[in-house]
Amino acid sequence: DIAKALGAPLLRHDLVWELEKTGAGRSFRSMMPKLAETVREIADYAAARGVKTCSENHGRIAQDSDRMEAFASLVDHDNYGLLVDMGNFLCVDEDPATAVSRVANYAFHVHAKDMLVLPHDTEDTAGLIYTRGAGWLRATAVGHGSVPVERCLKILKRAGYDGWVSLEYEGKEDCLWGI
Repeated sequence: DIAKALGAPLLRHDLVWELEKTGAGRSFRSMMPKLAETVREIADYAAARGVKTCSENHGRIAQDSDRMEAFASLVDHDNYGLLVDMGNFLCVDEDPATAVSRVANYAFHVHAKDMLVLPHDTEDTAGLIYTRGAGWLRATAVGHGSVPVERCLKILKRAGYDGWVSLEYEGKEDCLWGI
């Protein structure tokens, strides 16, 4: 309702931030049917108000391209898609170009974000981002890291994406410089 009032054509919402220690909550795959049912309800509600909905690949649980592709396929709703953050795939040790190619058909919005992949034995980890596979990343300006940004954009364009691309910067330097 607020998105409609603001004239926002797209609403991003999260799926799940962490796994639980017991029950179906221990596995993203086990949670998918209930999550998909809930997301369909959100998508229906938003569609009646002229707003599309999407979920971003982030949080190390709902972040892998295979999980996000499988989830969007399970939701199977024309009013629901993905916010594809090409840099976030590095957080789960995935190749961004391969990951983007897997989810490009579901893209409702895109974040261009870049990070440097650092050695696993990096000692000074202050300000770094850890990966699910015990690696380290350092946020950097788009085009200066390990994400093949231009290639990812070509993949998205080839898949038919013609929407907005937001530049995102999470580094230590001044945000205006980073963008």
